[in-house]
Amino acid sequence: MNKLALYCRAGFEKEVAAEISERAAEQGVFGFANLRENSGYVIFECYQAGEADKLARELRLDTLIFVRQMLVVGDLLQNLPENDRISPIMAKYQQLSLQNSCDVVVDTPDTNEAKELLTFCRKFTVPLRNASRKMGWLKEKISSKNSIILHILFVRAGCCYVGYAYNENSSPFLMGIPRLKFPVDAPSRSTLKLEEAILTFLPKAEEAKRLNDQMVAVDLGACPGGWTYQLVKRGLFVYAVDHGKMAASLHETGRIEHCEEDGFKFQPPKRKQIDWLVCDMVEQPMRITKLMAKWLVNGWCRETIFNLKLPMKKRYQEVKLCLVSIGDELTKQGFWFKVQAKHLYHDREEITVHIVILGQK
Repeated sequence: MNKLALYCRAGFEKEVAAEISERAAEQGVFGFANLRENSGYVIFECYQAGEADKLARELRLDTLIFVRQMLVVGDLLQNLPENDRISPIMAKYQQLSLQNSCDVVVDTPDTNEAKELLTFCRKFTVPLRNASRKMGWLKEKISSKNSIILHILFVRAGCCYVGYAYNENSSPFLMGIPRLKFPVDAPSRSTLKLEEAILTFLPKAEEAKRLNDQMVAVDLGACPGGWTYQLVKRGLFVYAVDHGKMAASLHETGRIEHCEEDGFKFQPPKRKQIDWLVCDMVEQPMRITKLMAKWLVNGWCRETIFNLKLPMKKRYQEVKLCLVSIGDELTKQGFWFKVQAKHLYHDREEITVHIVILGQK
């Protein structure tokens, strides 16, 4: 097994191919990407033996922007017999050392075609897990460090990639997708974008410390209040900046002040410490990048989550340009900071970026 299967949103396979080729080269690993447009996954084949495993261990999934899940796989298994799909899969696994395996996952890419297989995948997981236990492969009590998950990716009926993922470097969610329920009292479905961003970027143990009722936030381009809703729900007071109307339910909380201003011209009230800035405005990505840099450099906020709407072409190149631009500006001003960026499930033609200021020289 010397290939990586990389999950993504359908239509972003080229971005994944460009990103994994670049990031693998940084690790001294070279190969080539096989992709089919709108398939929801990319196969990256390494030239040297053992290098796919090296990437799965050392290339952090949370640093990959367009990749949702990452598995080490072998060649595609095709034409699995309907009366015994398990035996060919088990034969593949018998070639590996599986002393550290802890679970079995069976899923598909995120496409309408592949998702029709999900019911089968759920049913198939149970007998495959039982067969793996009989082989002595699954250990109930095992350290998560270096433990692996047996992971099968079905791309169509009777065809799958057999592989594994490292437990500490894989998404805990089926298909790499967190399942979030839309709150019935939220003003818009965009609220799920910020909820997923918080889930993705903030460790659960730190969320209450970093988002609480002692904090103040600014939401640029807030109307009708989908992102403001997530902040208010966590107790923050929010300056909601937008010429449009905010949902009446948010006004009723007493936790917002509606500022009917241009998000590019708004400045925080003097002598008011702003903890968080969030922004989901529809604008050119570099213009948003420069606006976020201005807020951070001026000390107007300490932490921010914002979206960058991507162009139709050269999306990965545009993302890199924006991230390098804001990183260079913060570095030039003497800031220590952490940047995370991800193409979230609830994003469309955009990525979500998180930046926290850690200190200044």
